[in-house]
Amino acid sequence: MQESRRNFLKNSALVVGTAAVGATALAANKEEVSLEANSHGVVVGSSTKKEILYKKTQAWEDFYKQAL
Repeated sequence: MQESRRNFLKNSALVVGTAAVGATALAANKEEVSLEANSHGVVVGSSTKKEILYKKTQAWEDFYKQAL
């Protein structure tokens, strides 16, 4: 009786763990596919900040003068 209970617990823990890993993998795959389908791999945010890529400073001017 003790041995069968132990085996039952081992088997049920194995089944629950496998099911959890499988469900996580499916959910991640589904989310990745839906993200790519909607934005073609481009991440689209909702930030209201203006993106500044370059700001003219003396340091940049010195850098560009040396680079040429």
